[in-house]
Amino acid sequence: MSNTATSLRTAATVERGKDRSTWILPVIATALVVGTLVYIRTATLDSIEARALTTGELLRQLSEHVSLVVVSTVVVIAIGVPAGILLSRPWARYLRPPTLALANAGQAIPSIGLLVLLALVYGVGFRMAVVALVVYALLPILRNTIVGLQQVAPFVIDAARGMGMSARRILFTVELPLAVPVMLAGIRVSLILNVGVATLATYTNAGGLGGLIERGIVLNRMPILLAGCLLTIALALIVDWLAGIVERRLRPKGI
Repeated sequence: MSNTATSLRTAATVERGKDRSTWILPVIATALVVGTLVYIRTATLDSIEARALTTGELLRQLSEHVSLVVVSTVVVIAIGVPAGILLSRPWARYLRPPTLALANAGQAIPSIGLLVLLALVYGVGFRMAVVALVVYALLPILRNTIVGLQQVAPFVIDAARGMGMSARRILFTVELPLAVPVMLAGIRVSLILNVGVATLATYTNAGGLGGLIERGIVLNRMPILLAGCLLTIALALIVDWLAGIVERRLRPKGI
């Protein structure tokens, strides 16, 4: 009984530690945002810096950045998860290697190079930037979906089949729930990738916080560059924190 009680207390302590640690990211992100705003309000800015760092301009570029990340992530999930499910089926074993190789190639290409290539083919703008982000972020979701489904123990599937379940029912009631943790990890990685790569979308006239960074570099204005970098970091931390919360909530109980 004493060993059981000790184990329960240890588990509870670990869970409390995890709960506390989850608040580190939003605290850091909030400190970065507040520090950036205080710096902007107290620093001596010239006319160019003052126009670039108004509240309205910051909110506009932040909303553009969030739109790029949200839309591209939704699209890549809609493509990557079904494709991963299909490629995990036994009949698709010959299609799996070339498809993963193609997805690897999409991520191996430098992100700025991919954006420029697509801009030359499809033109510039929001849609083209979304396409580039989807290509760049597809691999983690595709690969983790396949790996998550393939790691389901064969005896579990055999037991479900022995209970008279159809292949479709086994997929949705047995395989996918067990693969959810690995799949969510891939989605989380893709989401963070999109936040970072979306800063380069400004070079294709798609907007985003990268506009501040690019303007700060071109005009040699350190306040603009610093604001763009700090806000991007804060956004990445917040997105990672929210993704972690969703991942824990959607994880099947007992896993």
